[in-house]
Amino acid sequence: MCPPMTTPPYQPGYPQPGYPQGVSDKSKIVAGVLGILLGFFGAGRFYMGDIKTGVLQLVVSVVTCGFGSLWGLIDGILILVNGGTDAQGRPLRD
Repeated sequence: MCPPMTTPPYQPGYPQPGYPQGVSDKSKIVAGVLGILLGFFGAGRFYMGDIKTGVLQLVVSVVTCGFGSLWGLIDGILILVNGGTDAQGRPLRD
């Protein structure tokens, strides 16, 4: 017979252990403006703590000789309009 489970299985929509709850200490306005102005460097994503996407934005911008900076521009606009989440999954504050 199997021992009883001490932690419930993952259920979408419920808080997960190890992730702090509440609102992020990062601002969606700062993240959006950084994305618009410095999207070439992935600055908005670095600010939010999403290092992997920030590096990817930087690499795409360099490889495409600057055309990839449109990704950062659009990303910044979407963050301002829709909000976003930080690296811990918490919603950005207004």
